Amino acid sequence: MNVEMMGFDGRRMTVEREFCGKLIHFTSPILREKGSSEISSVEEIQVIDAYTADQSTFTHDEDMGNGGYNLQSPPTVNDGHEFGKLGTFDRECQDAGAVGDGGEDHDTDAELQLYSSHEDEYEIFELRIIHRKNRTGFEENKDLPIVLNSVIAGRYYITEYIGSAAFSKVVQAHDLQTGIDVCLKIIKNDKGFFDQSLDEIKLLKFVNKYDPADECHILRLYDYFYHQEHLFIVCELLRANLYEFQKYNQDIGGDVYFTLRRIQAIARQCLEALEYLHHLRIIHCDLKPENILIKSYSRCEVKVIDLGSSCFQTDTLCFYVQSRSYRAPEVILGCSYDEKIDIWSLGCILAELCTGDVLFPNESVVTILARMIGILGPIDMEMLKKGQETPKYFTDDYDLYHKNEETDQVEYIILERSSLAHHLQANDAAFIDFVNTLLQINPKKRPTASRALQHRWLSVSYE
Repeated sequence: MNVEMMGFDGRRMTVEREFCGKLIHFTSPILREKGSSEISSVEEIQVIDAYTADQSTFTHDEDMGNGGYNLQSPPTVNDGHEFGKLGTFDRECQDAGAVGDGGEDHDTDAELQLYSSHEDEYEIFELRIIHRKNRTGFEENKDLPIVLNSVIAGRYYITEYIGSAAFSKVVQAHDLQTGIDVCLKIIKNDKGFFDQSLDEIKLLKFVNKYDPADECHILRLYDYFYHQEHLFIVCELLRANLYEFQKYNQDIGGDVYFTLRRIQAIARQCLEALEYLHHLRIIHCDLKPENILIKSYSRCEVKVIDLGSSCFQTDTLCFYVQSRSYRAPEVILGCSYDEKIDIWSLGCILAELCTGDVLFPNESVVTILARMIGILGPIDMEMLKKGQETPKYFTDDYDLYHKNEETDQVEYIILERSSLAHHLQANDAAFIDFVNTLLQINPKKRPTASRALQHRWLSVSYE
């Protein structure tokens, strides 16, 4: 392989590259390393394919039709938006060039460093900046004012204020170009929020791409752009989340919506969503009723949202993930964890939908552990020994304790023994067994999403 630098303007470099006897010219933009927060300003990024690969590098299934991808294994090469580790095409070219003709290709490995990193992966995507002509981008207020019946970025007509979260405001808007109603998520003007939202965009693009038929119950991303010092994420418009809808229904004294038949439908859809995410090596990390939105009340269709806290299994995993009431025991104890923390969260959610009450109320962590042990049984000694956070909650003899801040004395926790069947208040043995299976304290005994989908309760007919 022969490489020659053709030009470099500080932002892009033009390179002549020879692959297997074919001369290729390409222009490559400067890249940002995955996970790097070194974005001090936002500018338009023109994406130009800097990686050429033939279709053999994809896990393509001709029998699926319409260019479907065989998800027996996750995609290994992204078609023009991601590149990094040495791909099949590069390896084939090295093999083709490795002929014993005097060793002229001894510097091949050094040349490849221009394009590939064996340890780090890189990705690029285009961020559009929309601004008024002859105006600077600086705004008077850090918070973007929401004005109903106004138009944002010349396209989105604001019709309703939906609500706010820790780092965003959410409005309903009418897309003047497509004629459909959408959800507009306006990220607060803060660099940390901006970076986290870029991660969410990246993940939504990734999961949507390999689910073109929208069959995996994950929120659809329509658009994203930067405008008036704010990042905007445009998604499909859904209805209430499970928490809000159940609370509203309880407050008005309406008929019970979350019957076992509907809980079964929600469980199946959520497991299918998790099966898909986990196959792509993604852990959701924040599954809770607020992050499951209803798409159709009559058909009981739901979608999983908010990938802002999600991570790849290959990421450096941090201790502090998941909302406290839905946090898996291995996370609480500081053990290593994987995608099965999402299965635990789903078990908590289904129990809550059944009873209307949070299974593990958001009190102190030690109180949650006490309730967890009281309902589900003791924590395996192996987990206690491996947990980096275990000494915060257990004595050297593995008795649960907490420190009274007023008296500065250690107090032992007396466990209140109960059962999952008692808390679920359900007479359906198959349902109780299903939830109990999801709530196995030891993640090794907890099923994968694929295995949980085979549980007998999901085949029970409630017609």
